[in-house]
Amino acid sequence: MVTPIILSVEHLRKTFKSGEETVDVLSEVSFAVHEGSACAIVGPSGSGKTTLIAICAGLERPTAGSVRFDGVSIERASEEELAQIRNGRIGFIFQNFQLLPSLTALENVMVPAEIRGENHARRRGAELLNQVGLKHRLKHYPIQLSGGEQQRVAIARALVHDPAMLIADEPTGNLDPVTSWEIIQLLIHINELGTTVLMATHNQEIVNAMRRRVLALEHGTLVRDESGAAYEREY
Repeated sequence: MVTPIILSVEHLRKTFKSGEETVDVLSEVSFAVHEGSACAIVGPSGSGKTTLIAICAGLERPTAGSVRFDGVSIERASEEELAQIRNGRIGFIFQNFQLLPSLTALENVMVPAEIRGENHARRRGAELLNQVGLKHRLKHYPIQLSGGEQQRVAIARALVHDPAMLIADEPTGNLDPVTSWEIIQLLIHINELGTTVLMATHNQEIVNAMRRRVLALEHGTLVRDESGAAYEREY
């Protein structure tokens, strides 16, 4: 049985204006991601990784080409439709955590559910923090948490609405090697439970540990698409 495609990217192009010059950030990028799979996007700084996953998450729009997530055309969707996709079907993890400093760990996780008007936000938030190993940190504020603990809170927040896909931008970029490994193992576990995972990373440990699929970008162009086990180049 063939697993359905959850994300399809075809002939994607993204340009920016720099004075009189037009800069190609992404050029003719095409790939598909199947439900329940895991995929790492790698490449040197400036290769277009962050822009690519931002477009896949509906945070940016492409200049040309198409992006379909769960049957919806990202480039044609209204802002309201994109908001519904982000709030209901996609969880996003940022490199710098993006936690609200005035809220506790539990309150940070609850925010997306409360925005959706769900009445079980507190219970769901507590369950997720327990799952990511922070049962004892529910009432702590971000400043009282280590970097790894803050990223775990961010992961729990991204999962609060049970997304079909988890998209991460350099999820271990601000963490030490030991903590990075813990976050890698957590993301692998989330994927093994059935959530599709797409992440941009320069961390070779993620590529080696996932051993699933790697997309390599160079100068905005997709140059390699292969299994993580076969991918050996380090960025």
